[in-house]
Amino acid sequence: MPLTFDDLLLRARALVPEGRRALLGITGSPGAGKTTLAEHLVRELNGPGEPWAAHVPMDGFHLADVELDRLGRRDRKGAPDTFDAAGYAALLRRLREEGDRDEIVYAPGFERVLEQPIAGAVPVPPTARLVVTEGNYLLLETGAWARVRRQLDEVWFCETDEDERIRRLVDRHERFGKGREEAVAWVLGTDQRNADLVASTRERADLVVRALIPVGRGPSS
Repeated sequence: MPLTFDDLLLRARALVPEGRRALLGITGSPGAGKTTLAEHLVRELNGPGEPWAAHVPMDGFHLADVELDRLGRRDRKGAPDTFDAAGYAALLRRLREEGDRDEIVYAPGFERVLEQPIAGAVPVPPTARLVVTEGNYLLLETGAWARVRRQLDEVWFCETDEDERIRRLVDRHERFGKGREEAVAWVLGTDQRNADLVASTRERADLVVRALIPVGRGPSS
């Protein structure tokens, strides 16, 4: 039988053992619906009172544009070497190791309008027993990215119809400032190269999830 969203909720809850925090990763190509799935999971897992689950996106570890310009990588922003992968892995390790401490851990966020990372934007309270993190390269085995997988209890691969994925990406780029032609060129060029790389990691996932949550024209990733 195909997975339901309730099945995913049960599986996510079961990741958390007594007395410690667990980390769930959600990966997939750009536009596959990772963010929507992560947000919906966290919202449903959190009842009234203190949060039991927290959402920490990988996007906060984008290198700033000024650094991408210095490195000559601005024209392929979103590729693996345009992120601080070591910093991301270090944060995941801290979230795991400090899960039993009575303090907030702050993670960086990403401002879509500015297209820039924002430090200290995502609070993870000590009550959060499950951290759901999502991003493109959670299963990549090169460089510092290999450290990311070791911090995650499970990684789910999110996928959707390819035409729909591309439509979402074009819409997103247009919504945040690109003209139609520029958006299509970016999606079929830079974004597609990244998507092909992410797709090559699919077999390493613990679970493959087809889009179960209706994703509209919001910022799915």
